[in-house]
Amino acid sequence: MRPILMAAATIAALLPIAASAAAPKGVWTNPRKTVRVQFQPCGDAICGKVIAATPQAEADAQRGGGAPLVGAMLFQDFRQNETGLWNGSVLVPDLGQTITGTIRQVDANTLVGEGCVFANIGCRTQTWTRVK
Repeated sequence: MRPILMAAATIAALLPIAASAAAPKGVWTNPRKTVRVQFQPCGDAICGKVIAATPQAEADAQRGGGAPLVGAMLFQDFRQNETGLWNGSVLVPDLGQTITGTIRQVDANTLVGEGCVFANIGCRTQTWTRVK
């Protein structure tokens, strides 16, 4: 009986790790729910394309000198570094810049994105929520 309990505990402990190892596919929204991004495979990496944005988010992107926000690849060339942690490039539309960033899938419905404009200056963290 004891080996069965130990095996069950081991499997239960590994389940969250296995769940977070998958690429964050699907539709996600930013904290203010002004942008929706579709994560999908891009070759051997993952990318996130803007599929919906509020008029205010579009206006902010235009002020940053960028192209229209809907259709823009917000998350580019993200590759898994360790379980649940992905590194790549992030377009910051209101600044008109692409920066290096990370996304960490905390659970099935939560992503935390982090990035800095320059060497730990102008850093920002956002929590994204799965829509579907």
